Amino acid sequence: MPRVTFRPPLFNSASPWATTKTDLQELYNSPFTGAVTTRTSLLAPFHHNPSIHQHTLFDSPATSLNTYGYSPHPLSFYLDAVESIITDTGKPQTKPFIISITGTPEEVAEAVTAVDDVARVGYNLLVELNLSCPNIPDKPPPAYSLPELNAYLDLLSGLKATLPIGLKTPPYTYDAQFQVLLSALGAHPSLVSFITSTNTLGSSLHLSPQPSLAVSGGGRAVYRPTLSSPAGTGIGGLGGASIHWLSLGNVSTIRRMLDRAQGLEDIAIIGVGGVGDGDGWQRMLSVGAEGVGVATALGENGVGVFAKISRED
Repeated sequence: MPRVTFRPPLFNSASPWATTKTDLQELYNSPFTGAVTTRTSLLAPFHHNPSIHQHTLFDSPATSLNTYGYSPHPLSFYLDAVESIITDTGKPQTKPFIISITGTPEEVAEAVTAVDDVARVGYNLLVELNLSCPNIPDKPPPAYSLPELNAYLDLLSGLKATLPIGLKTPPYTYDAQFQVLLSALGAHPSLVSFITSTNTLGSSLHLSPQPSLAVSGGGRAVYRPTLSSPAGTGIGGLGGASIHWLSLGNVSTIRRMLDRAQGLEDIAIIGVGGVGDGDGWQRMLSVGAEGVGVATALGENGVGVFAKISRED
């Protein structure tokens, strides 16, 4: 399958700011986006509890922390929304939709089949398999584990899907983790068309800027977690400017790794992590990203951020 391309190579990544049909419509209408990515969904709705699934934006340039899981809407909602957005224009589709999904291997196989059925009607769709959310209790990101990653790719290899399939990966921090990805891809040649790198960085904590009263007798200020979380710790996934350099390193490393591996050279990379201006966009492209996704800056600035980034190029 030829390498996927995006024109312009700038769009949103899966995030809370791509949840509703209105969100997706605004992203599709923007002349400065080359694709639209849906929020990651399951076959069934994810139980969203606002008392523990939250986000905060802080610092400048923008950084984010979130304790979200997945979309409260099921996959069927996004397939219906995408069809409606395209057909309601009365014109040919102008940019692809990237349908972000997750679940068990069996659920993912069913989801890919459902997306492929819609694509066969004539819609330009890609599917992104998100195996990297750090916020699901007792379910570490499968993309860190070769057996788990292979379990997904083994099932997908048996499908007759015609649309491009991608993997969303977590931030990798040492070579053995990158080798897990390379080994899985090498065992399933021609299956994966793109890698979205990276998701947020887990095990991150933001404390409220105003401390409580000092601990009695100790004189040490006590800070409170800014967010709630399923575990009650406030620990979640870090995104935005604070992970830009880590994400940039992941994109660069994965690109070089793919280029050296026979049969994997045509896998494209969507670079995600801390891009909020023209310089960040160009940095991602310079290390081999075919397209660049934006999340935190979208949450802070709205869809107009894509015009801002484009004009700063």
